[in-house]
Amino acid sequence: MTDLMSPLLLDQEPAAIDGPMRMVEPDGTLRVDATDARVEPAQLRGFYRDMVLARAFDREAYNLARQGELGLWLSCRGQEAAQVGSIRAVRPDDHVFPSYREHAAAHCRGIGPAEQLTQWRGTAHGGWDPADYRFHITSLVLSTQLLHATGYALGVAADRRTHAGLDEIVLCYFGDGAASQGDANEALNWSAVTNAPIVFFCQNNQWAISTPASLQSRRPLHVRAAGFGLTTTLVDGNDVLAVHTATAAAAARVRAGGPPELIEAITYRMDGHSTSDDPTRYRDTAEVEAWRARDPITRVRLLLDEMDWADGDFHRALEKEATQLAESTRAACIELEAPPLEASFRNTLVEETLQLRAERERFTTWRESFA
Repeated sequence: MTDLMSPLLLDQEPAAIDGPMRMVEPDGTLRVDATDARVEPAQLRGFYRDMVLARAFDREAYNLARQGELGLWLSCRGQEAAQVGSIRAVRPDDHVFPSYREHAAAHCRGIGPAEQLTQWRGTAHGGWDPADYRFHITSLVLSTQLLHATGYALGVAADRRTHAGLDEIVLCYFGDGAASQGDANEALNWSAVTNAPIVFFCQNNQWAISTPASLQSRRPLHVRAAGFGLTTTLVDGNDVLAVHTATAAAAARVRAGGPPELIEAITYRMDGHSTSDDPTRYRDTAEVEAWRARDPITRVRLLLDEMDWADGDFHRALEKEATQLAESTRAACIELEAPPLEASFRNTLVEETLQLRAERERFTTWRESFA
């Protein structure tokens, strides 16, 4: 937990940020105050594997977008620790609401390359059934998922009142830019008023497209959220162990009936906002390099090597697995085919009306006339 009156100077260099909870330093060493925490080597290797594979998938998808195979891609490079640490801290039956950059979290939930790429290739409006993975489809409208998640959490609360032993919670991801939207503030306020069983997880990656966090708000988000009545935590979002510890603690408190919580994870978006964005127009190289030195994957690799918790066989096997994932991602993307336009008429409403059927048949006749 953080001192809610401590300012977070997001417009300063990363080295000046000394407030967030941290367990592993950027050089891979455990902090003195974290040595009492129980760090399981197998768990840390699992986190590392999740992050490496997520980045391999993300890089291949980024390349596919650059080659015209995807309409757009929003990279999560640099934010893997924030996503892996948090998603692995909740239960598989807890429902998750992502925004549009949670590829690592989706990977941890078992959502495959084809399912993740479908929407970005334009072959469907979604890519998977949320009920199958307890993971909602991508939300492209900024901050809308916070209200969706709050409403879902209120339904969970109603179920918990009538079903003894039910303790599901909701995890909702969003970015610092989304925090400036009215929907986000409504969701935070309403969740607090209703004591909804939800953990909001903000990946503060420093930029809302081209607007820096320092120009979005006079006070950090975790301070603002506390004003609504949420319990808040500030964490180093590039430290997977700290993120996991903070999220597990928040989830446990909410699961036990405590008020909703918000975690603000300080991280960095290494690529542009999307493949249609040129970040060199609004941020300088020195800033990017300063954050590159805090790479979340490198941090875990250094710790694994320092503690001798991973050998050469482990790293070689993981490298091979990452290469295979990239190859399967490309193959899955190329195989995705858009459904016939006639499907739009059938899927506009739950049941196709006579008017839509007539329009579909006229379209089919028109299209076939060219044959």
